[in-house]
Amino acid sequence: MSAMVPIKSLLTSKTALPVLRPFLCLALLLGAFLIYFYGLDSIHIPKNGDEYPYMHITRLTAASGNLLPLQSQMDHMRNTKPPLLFWQGIASTFWGKDWTLWSLRYPSVLYTILTAILTMLMAWKLSGRFETGVAAALAFLAFFSTYRYGRPFLTDPALVFWLFLPFFTLSYWRPASFDSRFAVPILAGLELGIGLLYKSFALVIPVFAAMSWSYLLHRDYSLKTFLIRDLWKIALSSFLALGIFGLWFLFDPDPAAVWKEFVVLENVGKFDPHSTGYLQQLLWGASSIWSMALALPANAGLLIFPFIAMFVLAFMTRRETTTEKTLLWFWVIALFVAFSVPSQRSGRYLMPAMPVLAVLLVLDWGKISIKLFRLTLVCCGLLLPLFAYLALRLNCQFGATLYEWPFWLLLVFTCGFIVTGFMVPDATRIVSILATLLIYLVFAAFMRPMDGSLGSFPREAQQEVKGRQVWGPYNWLAGEEEYRFLLPGADVHGYDVSRLTMRRMTQRFPVFVKRLPLTENAEEAIRSECPDCRIIGERLIITERHNNEQLKEMILGGKLFEILFARELLVESPSAPK
Repeated sequence: MSAMVPIKSLLTSKTALPVLRPFLCLALLLGAFLIYFYGLDSIHIPKNGDEYPYMHITRLTAASGNLLPLQSQMDHMRNTKPPLLFWQGIASTFWGKDWTLWSLRYPSVLYTILTAILTMLMAWKLSGRFETGVAAALAFLAFFSTYRYGRPFLTDPALVFWLFLPFFTLSYWRPASFDSRFAVPILAGLELGIGLLYKSFALVIPVFAAMSWSYLLHRDYSLKTFLIRDLWKIALSSFLALGIFGLWFLFDPDPAAVWKEFVVLENVGKFDPHSTGYLQQLLWGASSIWSMALALPANAGLLIFPFIAMFVLAFMTRRETTTEKTLLWFWVIALFVAFSVPSQRSGRYLMPAMPVLAVLLVLDWGKISIKLFRLTLVCCGLLLPLFAYLALRLNCQFGATLYEWPFWLLLVFTCGFIVTGFMVPDATRIVSILATLLIYLVFAAFMRPMDGSLGSFPREAQQEVKGRQVWGPYNWLAGEEEYRFLLPGADVHGYDVSRLTMRRMTQRFPVFVKRLPLTENAEEAIRSECPDCRIIGERLIITERHNNEQLKEMILGGKLFEILFARELLVESPSAPK
C-alpha cells in the first residue's frame, strides 16, 4: 500500500505538487489527443459506412476540378450532404493528390479536439477548477461515440463542434451574452451557418429551441419580455444561418438537383415511415423513440454505468438544479425532441449533446457511487484478456514477432492502471476515464499489424494490378473505396458480395477480390471453381456486420477467432473479358 501513496497524493491531494498539477492535467489531455491520432490511417478504425460514399463524392468532385456541382457515380447519392465536408476533404488532400486516409481524417480529429477544449472551458468555468475542466474534456473523449464518429471522414466531428459552439457562446459569457443586441446573435448565426453547411438546414430547429428556452430562463420566464427583447435576436441568428446555407443553392450550377436530392429526398424523406405508420414507428422498433433513448447512454460506451446514474441523479434532484446546469439540460432536451420528430431516429444524431453531458457528468460525479466507476474498470479489465488471446492466436498462426514487447507492455501498463483505480478510491473516477482511453489505445495497437504486411496485399501484387481494373466486394454503398487505399493506382470497381457467385465472378472480372474463411484452403477453393485462375496475393481481414448465428457461435461456440478473421484473395481470371 505504501507504493500507492505517491500516486494517491499526486492525483487527489490539494496541497501536493501544486506547481506540477496543471502540467499533469495538460499531459493527460495531450496524451488523449495523441490516442486520437494514433492509427488514424487504419482501414480498421471504428467508423461508420457513410465514410465510403463521402470519400467517393470527394474524390470525383476533386477530379472534376470544380467545387460544385458535387460529383458521384451513384445517382441517388450525389447531393446527399451539403458541400462543406467534401470541400474539407478536397483541401486536406490537395485536390486528391494526397489521397490517404490520414489526409482525409485528420481534420475530423482537429474538430474533435476543439470540441474537447470547449468542453474543458465550460466545465472549468462552472466548477471554478481547472482539473474539473480537464476531466470533462477527457470524459468527452472517452465516450465511445466520440471515438467512433469523431475520427473518420464523417460530418459528425465538424457538426458537433459548430452546433455546440453557438450554445457555448451564449452560455459561457452569460449573462452579458444574453444582453448583447447584435454581436452575440450575429456570431451565433455565423457559427450555426457553417454547421448547417456540413449537415442540413433543419438543424436550425434544435438550436432555435434551445436558445429560446435559454433566453426565457434568463428573463425569469417572462414571455412578454422575451418576445420584445430577445425573440428578434434568435430570429436574426437563425435567418443569418439559413442565409449562409442558402449560398449552396446560389453557387451550385444545378440548384434544382440540390432541391430534389437533398431537400426532398434526404430531409423530407426522413419523415417517411415507409411501410409502417408514423405513430407505430415512433413507439416501436429499431427507429423508435425508445431505441434512441437507449442509444444515448450507449454513446458513452464503457462509461455507461455512471452516465445512466447521472440522468437518475439529475431527475431526483431536479428541484435543486442550478441555472447553469438547467441551461445545459435545455440543450440536451432540445436535441432529443428535435431528432425524435423525423421517422428516422438514431443515437448518433444526439452526438452534439455529448460535450454538455460530459460537463454534467464531471460536475456531479462526486455524488455518483464509486461502485459504478469501478464497473467501468471491470469492463476495461475484461477486454484485456480478449486482446491478449487474439494476439497470441495471431502470433501462433502468422509469426511470433507479429506482436512484440511494446504491445505486451501496453497491456501490462493498462492492467496496472486499472488495479490502481481499484486501490486508490479517490482516484477511481478519473482513472476509469483514463483506463477507457487506454483501451482505445490497446485496440489501435492490436489493429496495427492488420494495416501492415498481414492486412495488406503484397507490394508485388499491388504493382501487378496498377492501372488495371479490379473488382472488390462491398456490403455498404461505395465500400469499394477501401480498395483504392489497398491497391493504389488500380482502377477499382465494386460488386455486391451477396449477389455474385464465384463462377460468375470468374466469367465477368479479369481481376477481383474474393473473401474466404480462415478454415478454407485458398488454393483448393479457387481451383475448384476456376482451374485456370491465379492467386496474385492475399491478406488477412477482420470481418464485420455479423448475423445472430455468427454472434452465437463466437460467444457460445468458441469460434471467436475463426469467425472474426478471414482472408481476402486477389485473383486473376483468364476467362473473363479483358
